Amino acid sequence: MTIPNLITILRLVLVPAVVLAMLQARWDWAFAGFLIAGISDGVDGFIARRFNRQSRLGAYLDPVADKLLLVSVFVVMGFNGQLPVWLVVTMVSRDALIVCAVVLSIVMAHPVEIKPLFVSKANTAIQIALAAVVLGELALAVRLDPLRPTLILLSGVLTVASAAAYLVAWLRHMSGYGEGSKPST
Repeated sequence: MTIPNLITILRLVLVPAVVLAMLQARWDWAFAGFLIAGISDGVDGFIARRFNRQSRLGAYLDPVADKLLLVSVFVVMGFNGQLPVWLVVTMVSRDALIVCAVVLSIVMAHPVEIKPLFVSKANTAIQIALAAVVLGELALAVRLDPLRPTLILLSGVLTVASAAAYLVAWLRHMSGYGEGSKPST
């Protein structure tokens, strides 16, 4: 158990606290928890790289913690009307499809290497910014128009683009295309 892994586990523990604060309309606490989670994500990554404390567990746990926080925040924001339901459904569906594709490739004995695409990294960055803006607006009682609507639109477009890019990569992988062999028919 490394220090970065312990920080990541603490970030996982923050998820229910942030969700509970949101459900109780304690936006100041939710925003603070979200910021702490974001800062701790950077800290654990820095420590892992700088002091050579990367681990196999951390390689899986870190993105799970990030995704769990982001999906949870988006679902609650959709539930209480802070984000459009179409965006939340699109985001959750994309993530569910990716998980299903990975599981299916494992079941079919053709596991796919999990590596984030550039469009996926951009999508995650925009989603984090959107969550931070909405929580910040609610915590500080300010409106940052037109930032929120712009981030919502950009997040929707990037979520769909990311889903499409992963689908194409997965289909190529599953058919054997691009792996030095001809696609099977």
